[in-house]
Amino acid sequence: MKKLVTTFVFLALCSITTAQTNENLIKHYNAFYKQMRLQGDVNGIINALTHLNVLQPSEQRMDTLAYIYMNNNQYMQALNTIGIDKKSTDSDLAIQVKAVSLKSLNQPKRALEQFIALYERNKNPYLAYEIADLQIQTGDTDGAASYITYGIANATDDMKHAFFERQQPYEVSLKAAFYHLQGLLIFNEDKTKIDEAIAQMDKALEIAPTFNLASLSKQALETRKNEGTETQE
Repeated sequence: MKKLVTTFVFLALCSITTAQTNENLIKHYNAFYKQMRLQGDVNGIINALTHLNVLQPSEQRMDTLAYIYMNNNQYMQALNTIGIDKKSTDSDLAIQVKAVSLKSLNQPKRALEQFIALYERNKNPYLAYEIADLQIQTGDTDGAASYITYGIANATDDMKHAFFERQQPYEVSLKAAFYHLQGLLIFNEDKTKIDEAIAQMDKALEIAPTFNLASLSKQALETRKNEGTETQE
């Protein structure tokens, strides 16, 4: 009996010691996390959050960790942190991380599912553009048309969209970006409607004269048109 009591006391002391150790570690990594944020040390922030998630699991903290990975262009790590499946219980931040990361990893169909889920929670022209762009890429022209119509009607002059096809990224009016998509959509639906597609590129360039991608698309369409004319001759 005495041996049994001694064992019980020993186990209780071990439990208390472990709890105190965990508590001290949590305090340490919380302080470490705050310091890394002050220093702007992304790797340090990731390290601190990873330790905290092991010591004291938190869905909100996991979402934050995944978001930091995403912002650091570590898309695979972001998805490994929170998964890729669509979940109705996901926070807006988690859905955003999944959408952007999947798109960046060239998974347009999976990314589209996440962007639509986010759009259903927060309808806005920025998300409409992402959805329409991905739908054109995946061949869903019917679906893209409604989002483009919405975007052109609701994009305001102060809304911008970034493009990265040049060495130096640049921004243009979101409405101009929608007109560019409209031109692509028209051409993808009917390859004979080159003039109509070019007219949409002109609208985009009228709003944003330095819109490089629209200029390239217009040039490609004009080349296609000229080749067709030469063939007919």
